[in-house]
Amino acid sequence: MQTTEIAREILAYLADHPEAQDTLDGIIQWWLLERKIKYQTDIVRKALAELVAKEFLLECKARDERIHYRMNQNRYDEMQAFLKKSIFIKI
Repeated sequence: MQTTEIAREILAYLADHPEAQDTLDGIIQWWLLERKIKYQTDIVRKALAELVAKEFLLECKARDERIHYRMNQNRYDEMQAFLKKSIFIKI
């Protein structure tokens, strides 16, 4: 991440939390981590939706109303083929 991107993340955090103040360590550990988690959550949500749309994952609503995801065993061979031809980037 470049300096300008970090500055934007700090300002975005402050826009969400106008009374916030912290040390360098606190900003790194809490502010920027929170922003990264928020961003990653959106990416993971979209990835899960894509996998459900491809029917590689099944959604199941639990008693607590949260959605749980699991592999669709009926699509295992197709999933393996997809994995072999796809290039994944580590997060």
